[in-house]
Amino acid sequence: MKRKSFNKFLILFFLIFSACSSIPKNVSNSCDIFDERYFWYKHAKKVEQKWGTPIYLQLAIIRMESDFDWLAKPPRQKIFKIIPFKRPSSSFGYSQAVKGTWEQYKRETGNKVATRARFKDSVDFIGWYTNKTETILKISKKDAFKQYLAYHEGWGNYKYYKKNEKVIRLAKRVEKQSNIYKKQLSSCKDSLNKNRYLIF
Repeated sequence: MKRKSFNKFLILFFLIFSACSSIPKNVSNSCDIFDERYFWYKHAKKVEQKWGTPIYLQLAIIRMESDFDWLAKPPRQKIFKIIPFKRPSSSFGYSQAVKGTWEQYKRETGNKVATRARFKDSVDFIGWYTNKTETILKISKKDAFKQYLAYHEGWGNYKYYKKNEKVIRLAKRVEKQSNIYKKQLSSCKDSLNKNRYLIF
């Protein structure tokens, strides 16, 4: 009897975990994302209150970095265009944070059990990172274009971004997506702010 109960628990856990980690059906619409993943809204809102990073910027960065794939990694390089080789960086998860910066985030915030494959930790990382960008580079958290440049290039390399046309194009896409998410959220914010679920 105990074994049956344990098996049921495992099945339930797997279903819940799968539902929380799968990619939302419509990642182009912030209202649809949060309607499907309401706890994500609670986490993103908490980050906005804690770090001052707008929800729409959090989403825009994740959309660009991983397209909301919790297991996203950079594609492997190939030898002779055929043989799989190592990955170009240690980027992983929703935020595509590299190992070194992720470890710095964990040390500075005390969030020792944070994982890059969890949305809650990923948006908190983005909040922490953009907040440091504002402190170090004096870039407003509402400036999606420059914030993403610093996010992609790093604080030290930010000053060289004008030499990189590719990253400028990416930053413009993030800025555009950020504005779209912002407009969408304005139409569903009141509904989302109603406490549909209790979360600790």
